[in-house]
Amino acid sequence: MRWFIGCLLALAMVSAAFAGQDPYIAVVGNDIDANGFYLSEKYEQFLYDQAFIGVPVCWGSNPSVTPQTRVGGTGCEQFRSNTPMNQPEICDASGTKNAFGDYTFFGEPNAKIAKQNAGYFEWWIRLPKKPDGEINIVIQCGVLKPNTFAAYDFEAVLLCAAETGERIGTGFCTRDDVEPGQNPIQAGALPVITARAYPGPYAITQWQPFHLTAYKNPGSYVLSTSSEAMTNSASLQVLDGTAGAKVLLKSCMDKAVLVKIPVTGQYNAKGEMEQDLEAGDLISVRLDVPRSNTVDIYCHSQSVRLMGIGEAPW
Repeated sequence: MRWFIGCLLALAMVSAAFAGQDPYIAVVGNDIDANGFYLSEKYEQFLYDQAFIGVPVCWGSNPSVTPQTRVGGTGCEQFRSNTPMNQPEICDASGTKNAFGDYTFFGEPNAKIAKQNAGYFEWWIRLPKKPDGEINIVIQCGVLKPNTFAAYDFEAVLLCAAETGERIGTGFCTRDDVEPGQNPIQAGALPVITARAYPGPYAITQWQPFHLTAYKNPGSYVLSTSSEAMTNSASLQVLDGTAGAKVLLKSCMDKAVLVKIPVTGQYNAKGEMEQDLEAGDLISVRLDVPRSNTVDIYCHSQSVRLMGIGEAPW
């Protein structure tokens, strides 16, 4: 009997030791239902059934539903946009046009912000695990030179792909050259990112939301502080939608923003106290596009992914 109990204890200790950490990928909605068009088989093994591991897609009353909520309900993971979600997935070069406004394609329906239009996209995503390290906010949207999908349909991405902040030439579907000493990027046309954390069902207390802080990459990864609060510096930037939080997106390709893991008691550059995050906590990511935007931007409910390493659920 003693031998049997000893074996059980040893097994329990081994199981705990091997629980460890593993990768996770989270999108709007139950992660296991993520659209495979955007994920490799390698990535798909890190998607989890939230209901099975006890992380609800919907909980509480935050976020609320607004007139611009396109996916999700009250308290649920959501996607919002100030434009309708009536565009095809322009990143699917094999898509077909059946008739005006009628398309067949892989992927998700998109919302579009066109050249010289201000607008926003916003995602609310729950963490499927307690993060054990830095969090990647990965953005993947379609970006085309102005009005080129209307001319080329699904071939537009093969002929007229673009990046945000691009200098557009005078001809149709052309990029403008620059001279030495001239910035090839129109910085004033770049979208800015805002990212916040909100407490979920397993938070120890219902703490106040706070802005996340990103490492500049490549960079020194120094934790710059002043009077114990982090500062915006050559290595850090609070993601608050200001001029220092601009991002450049390339058409249909991943843009990763590396977020420092929040630590209870640490203050960010806005004077807000961070909190240790738990599974089920909510991350909001908002992309604001300025009126000086030079390209057509297409984003959808799964254009943002949270990716990292977290504690195994058992």
